[in-house]
Amino acid sequence: MSLTAPAALATPPTKDWWKSAVVYQVYPRSFADADGDGIGDLRGIISRLDHLQRLGVDVIWLSPVYRSPHADAGYDISDYQAIDPLFGTLDDLDELIGDLHARGMRLVMDLVVNHTSDEHPWFLESRASLDNPKRDWYWWREPRPGHDAGTVGAEPTNWESFFSGPTWTLDPTTGQYYLHLFDRKQPDLNWENPEVRQAVYSMMRWWLDRGVDGFRMDVINLISKDITLPDAEPDPLTGLGDGFPHYSHGPRLHEYLQEMNREVFTGREALLTVGEMPGVSTEEALLATDAARGELNMVFQFEHVGLDHGRNKFDPRPLNAGALADSLTKWQNALAERGWNSLYLSNHDQPRTVSRFGNDRDHWRESATALATMLHLQRGTPFIYQGEEIGMTNGFFPELHTFRDVESLNYFARSGPLGLAAEHVLDGMRRNGRDNARTPVQWDASPHAGFTSGAPWIDVNPNHTWLNARAQYEDPRSVFNYYRHLIALRHEREVVAHGDFARLDLGDPAVFAFERTLGNDRLFVATNLSNEPREVALPDAWLRSTVLLTNMQPSPGARFAPWEARVLAARAD
Repeated sequence: MSLTAPAALATPPTKDWWKSAVVYQVYPRSFADADGDGIGDLRGIISRLDHLQRLGVDVIWLSPVYRSPHADAGYDISDYQAIDPLFGTLDDLDELIGDLHARGMRLVMDLVVNHTSDEHPWFLESRASLDNPKRDWYWWREPRPGHDAGTVGAEPTNWESFFSGPTWTLDPTTGQYYLHLFDRKQPDLNWENPEVRQAVYSMMRWWLDRGVDGFRMDVINLISKDITLPDAEPDPLTGLGDGFPHYSHGPRLHEYLQEMNREVFTGREALLTVGEMPGVSTEEALLATDAARGELNMVFQFEHVGLDHGRNKFDPRPLNAGALADSLTKWQNALAERGWNSLYLSNHDQPRTVSRFGNDRDHWRESATALATMLHLQRGTPFIYQGEEIGMTNGFFPELHTFRDVESLNYFARSGPLGLAAEHVLDGMRRNGRDNARTPVQWDASPHAGFTSGAPWIDVNPNHTWLNARAQYEDPRSVFNYYRHLIALRHEREVVAHGDFARLDLGDPAVFAFERTLGNDRLFVATNLSNEPREVALPDAWLRSTVLLTNMQPSPGARFAPWEARVLAARAD
């Protein structure tokens, strides 16, 4: 396995460069297919770099392209230092890094180290025998006392998996159970073992030596667990319990993150690190992102993307007016000067932004651009998920067989015995299932939206005939060109990246308004996040200010049209 010298960045990094950056997530399976097999690949990404450069983004976050059996679409890794042939080769990845660096962009890799695939050599050794040297690299436990292995309730704890069912699977070779917080083919690594941590750090250094510019760390807050593995309060419906308090933000999490920082990042050029942390509190996020502590640049928190969940994500409920703005404001205020926010509404695990938080029927363009305005102009680093920049909507899934995601399919399989109506479950999957984010990027109006010359692995959204990138490039009012203006604004005005944030109350919870201030540079941002016109009390100081950006012809005075967004700049004295 050869190791090439890293391709140099066209522009050397500066301290905290990521605060002024915009990150674009590529989900390779659905981005662009170069070889016609119906699955996106690295050469497909390379072929579409002009689109990303035209958009103006600074960083590409690449979802996993490592070798994998694909039980969870590549988040089950069987070799951390090999590219899955489905996506290409290491040479292809080196070429991608070089092309990005030549264009002044950076590449961030997905780091999935809470768990591996059960086909990873580490796990194959670990499960071979009770005394294998790698036995303690994973979480192995005897059946519950008084229960025979394989019987109901014999699992070491009663925890429920993120993907439904128990978090423990019996391995017949040794008669013990192994822990997997996700799919049974994703056994959890035991970070209590220092050999595990050193193996992970060595792999990370290998990628950085190859030219990678940082990592997005998958569910990184799950790597430290309560080693006593206590039971959780059981759910009357399933008999299983929510073990989250026992396996998230464990007692050694910050120790591990600081060790990783010392072992991997010390002495290297400026990198970007973002940790995905479901269930993280503002207090924990501040600890993780306080630069003085040497852990992470930023975290992904989940509070705002859980606002529309009922009993679970597949039981959606209406979003109250102002709830999204209140949640985002809470995080702006909590992290303020010491920490740093990641700003996102969509990713590979979330439904499409305009379908979820906007109105993809009557106010598609207006709501897509209003949501982008209120997000990108907050304090933090914005993340765009592929297709979001053209306003892609949720997919079309008329029948069960059109779904692909393991989380959704597992939930449906278990919903019948729990007495849940099939159509209600399907409706929840259509609204909040992960497949919505994974339909192919809509490049043009041709068959399969220009994604592939073959049969796509998941159906293309039928609306690609009018909703596609090519149709938007030359339209000055398009969602794509509005995103370009937002990104340019962040690059051109330091107040967007570094200014203070102050929420304003304009008398209507549906209108999210705030000021950004850096010295004498001030911005006023207001968005009507509703389907109705709103009369609001604009602050006197902003009544005669310059309109810097708007997503429609501004309404007279203080009347905001449905999904209207305004960005005003203070007049120079």
